[in-house]
Amino acid sequence: MTDVATPAALDPEALASRVEELLARLEALDDAGARAAAEGLVAALMELYGEGLERIFRALGDRDEAVARVRDELVEDGVVASLLLIHGLYPIDLETRVRGALDGIRPYMHSHGGDVTLVGLEDGVARLRLEGSCDGCRSSAQTLELAIRQALEEAAPDLEGIEVEGVVFEPLPPPVPMGTRLPLASSSRPRAAWTPLEGLDGLARGERASFEVNGARLLVANVDGTLLAYRDACAGCGASIHGGLLENGILACPSCGRLFELARAGRLVEGDEPLQLTPVPLLPGDGGRPAVAVA
Repeated sequence: MTDVATPAALDPEALASRVEELLARLEALDDAGARAAAEGLVAALMELYGEGLERIFRALGDRDEAVARVRDELVEDGVVASLLLIHGLYPIDLETRVRGALDGIRPYMHSHGGDVTLVGLEDGVARLRLEGSCDGCRSSAQTLELAIRQALEEAAPDLEGIEVEGVVFEPLPPPVPMGTRLPLASSSRPRAAWTPLEGLDGLARGERASFEVNGARLLVANVDGTLLAYRDACAGCGASIHGGLLENGILACPSCGRLFELARAGRLVEGDEPLQLTPVPLLPGDGGRPAVAVA
């Protein structure tokens, strides 16, 4: 199989940030004529690149298995996928990707006694309904809504917004036509898979354990008999939170002292900062083998 590799010298995230920085400087120009000319140049270049991409994928088509593999690998590359999304060339429609993302987190939803239904998709906004025991439960709903957001951002970075049971999430930044924004599709990153964790059957209430999954450090805590998983990083200072004091579901960062309530999706207990730990989907599992999904 042909590999579609990213050159070692190219950092797509840094390049995208550089593009956005330059576009912001362009929009801030006082010379309206120069600004209009530069914006026209950017638009013309994006039209040219879009036409080129369309011709490339039209030529690839479905001629044979080898060509189809090359096309599929291109589509799965995050940078290429982003360009395809911007130009409306991505081969999998938005609704299919949204439904696939929801199907992927459904086992996690079921583990919380709940489910999620796609009510509709209009003007790029997905309308969802939480069902089961998670409906009306503040802490459970908050954690599940975060899991839903993460799954949808992974599969559908071009989604413009999410509405859940009348609660409107902060809109996802949409890709603006003509290249004024370059959203890197996350398909270039490893996709989340359920990874079993060993040794949690004896984790008592108020205790926590540390794991490394897919290169990510995780903290798993037993809060009132429920296992909760978070990235092992303080939302305020970025330090490890594993060694912090855990009492009544409140975890203190050992470095900066900030307090986070694990049962409320890791939200900051007090203070005006909008800080929150990063929760990780966790399935209880059987026989002491819970599993987490880390991309």
